[in-house]
Amino acid sequence: MAEQGRCCDLGASGEQGGAPHWEKSLGTYIGCFSDDGHERTLKGAVFYDLRKMTVSHCQDACAERSYVYAGLEAGAECYCGNRLPATSVGLEECSHECKGEKGSVCGAVDRLSVYRVDELQPGSRKRRTATYRGCFQLPENMTHAFPSSLIQANVTVETCSGFCSQKEFPLAILRGWECYCAYPTPQFNLRDAMDSSLCGQDPEAQRLAEYCEVYQTPVQDTRCTDRRFLPNKSKVFVALSSFPGAGNTWARHLIEHATGFYTGSYYFDGTLYNKGFKGEKDHWRSRRTICVKTHESGRREIEMFDSAILLIRNPYRSLVAEFNRKCAGHLGYAADRNWKSKEWPDFVNSYASWWSSHVLDWLKYGKRLLVVHYEELRRSLVPTLREMVAFLNVSVSEERLLCVENNKEGSFRRRGRRSHDPEPFTPEMKDLINGYIRTVDKALRDHNWTGLPREYVPR
Repeated sequence: MAEQGRCCDLGASGEQGGAPHWEKSLGTYIGCFSDDGHERTLKGAVFYDLRKMTVSHCQDACAERSYVYAGLEAGAECYCGNRLPATSVGLEECSHECKGEKGSVCGAVDRLSVYRVDELQPGSRKRRTATYRGCFQLPENMTHAFPSSLIQANVTVETCSGFCSQKEFPLAILRGWECYCAYPTPQFNLRDAMDSSLCGQDPEAQRLAEYCEVYQTPVQDTRCTDRRFLPNKSKVFVALSSFPGAGNTWARHLIEHATGFYTGSYYFDGTLYNKGFKGEKDHWRSRRTICVKTHESGRREIEMFDSAILLIRNPYRSLVAEFNRKCAGHLGYAADRNWKSKEWPDFVNSYASWWSSHVLDWLKYGKRLLVVHYEELRRSLVPTLREMVAFLNVSVSEERLLCVENNKEGSFRRRGRRSHDPEPFTPEMKDLINGYIRTVDKALRDHNWTGLPREYVPR
């Protein structure tokens, strides 16, 4: 795939002169650039912060992901990339102050203040390194599958990853002393990993073999990062409905990157907006988003929508996820004292019945439904997401779906495990929840849907 946009040299000749003193003190200020949003040059690691955006915050986020440039827009938006935008404009057109830093410039509407990324600031997270994806068979047409290459003696994983990161490729491929850069494609989709020993030979033997080592570079696959509001108001008002803790935010991430359109929300969550869910600020009935997140149930709330994707997750997992969120936010974990207090059993007694009634109400009053099981979405992402996108009446290329799969986690999953993770459900809680599981499983079958995944239906 050819690189998009015009490439600019990295030297000082590309910098605009006359930047104010306070701008230069924050890092190397390159200048003010036009950015219409339709074909961004800085497309990686997009995030927003309505209250605390600073130049160094954006610079560190881009440096951590091995990008060369950090671009700030409209006072609160940060974009990363390795090539300068094509169109520079006068410095005075970047007039918005950063939301979290008085006296510093963070672009304007459709204008980027671009800074050269310097070394990470003291106390920042370390620069990310390449992640091993596995040993794979070489594709038949290497020239087509691997658009860029570097051949040199003693090439290392770090050298290859750095080379491919600079060119904004998400995959670095090693075959002996040959380094290739690529995107996941239908011809090279990283689904069928081979035994790692097949790639563990000396460089000359590996070069002659039909196998290669694949690494994920720190940069983002940008083929599916462009998103916008619908150009015309949607005629079909679609809900993305789930019980809390069922993976709605993750499903929104997948849908936005697959379709290229923002999702909306019945609620407003500033934390989600700051993570890049720009439709969060839009009024939920604007019809400018591809679908609208809701946890609501009840006939009146359901019949407001023309159709819905109904996302269902194992209630044991949903209850734990929602309790963690209520106690510690989107990415935190509830403390031991929360689990041991009366708060947890009261939560289960109240919320377990809601998990059941939520599904039952949508099955009863929903006008047109697509039932999606969270577990199936995780297990078989591309086929399930393809079905969801078709339900939303959007045509999407296989390359874009593979890009979504490559970026599937986004920035909104709890990482790792709690240090102490006891079994939080008592026998009485399990009896209660299992009864609701049986009820929902039967209701789904009665409405001609597949029942709940067998792994959590009591037997």
